[in-house]
Amino acid sequence: MPDQVDPHSATHARNSAICLIIPPSPFLLDERVFVSLGILKVAAACESQGVHVEVLDLSGIDNFLDVLAAHLRDSNIHNFGLTTTTPQMPAAAQITAQIRSRLPESKIILGGPHPTLVHAAARRERKLKRPGRGVAALEQLFGLADVVVAGDGEDAIMAALSSTAPRLIDADDPQSELFLTNERLTASPWAARHLVDITGYRYEIEGLPATSVIAQLGCPFNCGFCGGRASPMLRRVRLRSSDSVVNELEHLYHTYGFRGFMFYDDELNVNKRMVETMRDIRNLQERLGVSFRLRGFIKSELFNAQQAEAMYAAGFRWLLVGFESGSARILDNINKKATREDNSRCLRTAHDHGLKVKALMSGGHPGESRQSIDDTRDWLLESAPDEFDLTIITTYPGTPYFDQAEPCSHQERLWVYTCPRSGDRLYADELDYLQTSDYYKGDPDGGYRSYVHTDYLSRGELVALREQVESDVRNQLDIPYPTSTAKLAYEHSMGQGGALPATVLRRSPRQRVA
Repeated sequence: MPDQVDPHSATHARNSAICLIIPPSPFLLDERVFVSLGILKVAAACESQGVHVEVLDLSGIDNFLDVLAAHLRDSNIHNFGLTTTTPQMPAAAQITAQIRSRLPESKIILGGPHPTLVHAAARRERKLKRPGRGVAALEQLFGLADVVVAGDGEDAIMAALSSTAPRLIDADDPQSELFLTNERLTASPWAARHLVDITGYRYEIEGLPATSVIAQLGCPFNCGFCGGRASPMLRRVRLRSSDSVVNELEHLYHTYGFRGFMFYDDELNVNKRMVETMRDIRNLQERLGVSFRLRGFIKSELFNAQQAEAMYAAGFRWLLVGFESGSARILDNINKKATREDNSRCLRTAHDHGLKVKALMSGGHPGESRQSIDDTRDWLLESAPDEFDLTIITTYPGTPYFDQAEPCSHQERLWVYTCPRSGDRLYADELDYLQTSDYYKGDPDGGYRSYVHTDYLSRGELVALREQVESDVRNQLDIPYPTSTAKLAYEHSMGQGGALPATVLRRSPRQRVA
């Protein structure tokens, strides 16, 4: 068990300094779309406590290790914090190795979704007294960092900076003072967007330059493929007040000129007061004399005409919905709670109110077959979303597919998840998440790979069927393929004399490094 942490014991960490690093995401078609708000929330928390902050944003940089090396030559900071998703882990591992080799006395703090999910998996294994892949993955993280933070980072960062910080800080426990409540989420400072080149992120909604915001945390549903089902941070819904959300939008409009906003909440309409918030956002625009354009995620079976009307009036023009599959069998296997009919009704309701829909689909679930993939293609053609993507799932730590899998009896390094609802099985390769990242999203031009298969479809068949559905639906509905964006490359000499460009490195204003 981790040591108990008193967040107030980190008082002597104030007036120190930390370099927070955003690793690249080379698996994405365009890394410069949405900035990582989580680590910028941590940066804002540090600034509010008098900690000098540097943010090294390596997203979209091809030679990111050269840029890091240049910065380490010139920096006198010895505290480093990284956020990482599971697909970012190979880059994060390279970054921590370079910091350790060049500044061996430095402190490295590792947090974000991957450490949180791995910790949740390890916690479950220890509770069952069956240490397995989760415990091993957590030990792997201890080999990279001095302190691993699971859960909310806003208050945990001060405890992590303390000289007495334990190896693991568990901020994923609702009983901990480090776990954010609704009130503390609302009161916490907004993401420190001034510490990145926010206007260098290329995103538009209906032609308006846009940025991302987060109005709430957590999703209460129990989809079988989804990470965080055992993590309170990702499972428990926590809501900001409507006033807090509206004030942040007004700040972003006045400070940066943004009139487009992507709500990166899991499911906006799990908030029972969502319609009220939409009205407040509409009233803000009327007061400012401007029009916003908004985009966000909803849960299909909860969606109704009242919500659609309020969202359109607030400026929403795009919704993203995790429909996942057109197969009734697969929807039941993944415990989606939404039926094919629910999904069709959701799409019709959106279109009836002038809202476009991006359908988020996935393949490779337990029981996936040629018939279920055909069902997905047919549903897409019948329902005609305005955009879609279809990915092959990965068994991330923290998902039931990972946590509840058993070793395959006839093949090493193969794991089997059996759906408790039907007995359908999913087979997944054992991956080294420090080495492999190409399972997330590949190049649409034949770059996808599958690390899962079912009793009915091989890895290769899943990839081929995914590509066939992509082709059929885009051609028949006249939906263009997404395009990739070239990565940046900086000269190796960049960084001498503190010359890293502001697109990469920014510091807290008017503060000196202690």
